[in-house]
Amino acid sequence: SLLAEVVVSPPYVFLPVAKSLLRSDIKVAAQNCWVRKGGAFTGEISAEMLVNLDIPWVVLGHSERRALLNESNEFVGDKVASPAQAQEVHAELRKWLAENVSAEVAQTTRIIYGGSVNGGNCKELAGQADVDGFLVGGASLKPEFIDIIKSATVKKSA
Repeated sequence: SLLAEVVVSPPYVFLPVAKSLLRSDIKVAAQNCWVRKGGAFTGEISAEMLVNLDIPWVVLGHSERRALLNESNEFVGDKVASPAQAQEVHAELRKWLAENVSAEVAQTTRIIYGGSVNGGNCKELAGQADVDGFLVGGASLKPEFIDIIKSATVKKSA
């Protein structure tokens, strides 16, 4: 069994085959979903469709899709955070959840860091109190991905 919860996110057309070929302890996520419930939105995939495929995970707000929000490439590029900065932002998000939703939701919501995670920075990032996991991009295709998965034990042993 894995040391951490691992979720992979292939393109839509490969979701069912990835789900059928992967070990049962590795979950599958969609790369995006439509903002509204079903309807006549040709080519879009709704959250309900993903649930019907038994795909409860989805990646939202990826930097490649930020053009819709008018963020420039330079603006997005300026966002690679230090572990301390990541902790600060995650703590503020958790505080907002506690104040605006509930303490229970704040404690149980997993806040995932989506910056440039790699074998060199994963342990320090994983050790931050409010960093609950990672969205791993290119490093997931390299051998160092194992080091990133293993970094989940940093918090457990702290």
